[in-house]
Amino acid sequence: MKFAEFHAGQVIAAGPYVVTEAELLQFATAYDPQWFHTDPAAASQGRFKGLIASGWHTCGIAMRLLADAALADSESFASPGLAYVKWPHPVRPGDALMVQATVIETRRSRGQPTLGILRWRWQLHNAAGIEVLDLEATSLFDLSAPPVSGTPPLDELEAKV
Repeated sequence: MKFAEFHAGQVIAAGPYVVTEAELLQFATAYDPQWFHTDPAAASQGRFKGLIASGWHTCGIAMRLLADAALADSESFASPGLAYVKWPHPVRPGDALMVQATVIETRRSRGQPTLGILRWRWQLHNAAGIEVLDLEATSLFDLSAPPVSGTPPLDELEAKV
């Protein structure tokens, strides 16, 4: 989607994405090697009574779903960060996850009018409708229009005046 297609109140949904135990273990082993993510036997005796996905893995799944559904072929180029991130319930192997992103605000930067700013809330739910991720992200979009073919950039025109 292009920046101009986003508007406050808009809801974008994507998924499902099914989390496999092998994927959960692979991510956790590489990036978040805590026993409740990597050791099925120990996790079965723990507070969650089984393996749970890393919250960072959960964020990555939401990112993938929204990159495919909303950011592909857009002018998006970066994010300055998140206002908050919450993992209210764990993700387990076999969970089918759906993301819902709600646009909070779109605007152009006052200081850089070619910079589009999108604030949106991402909520990830499992098939039972239980929320497993809630975050607010800001995405940046490069809205500088390339020069029309055969027309020199403005700074070159100004230099000739």
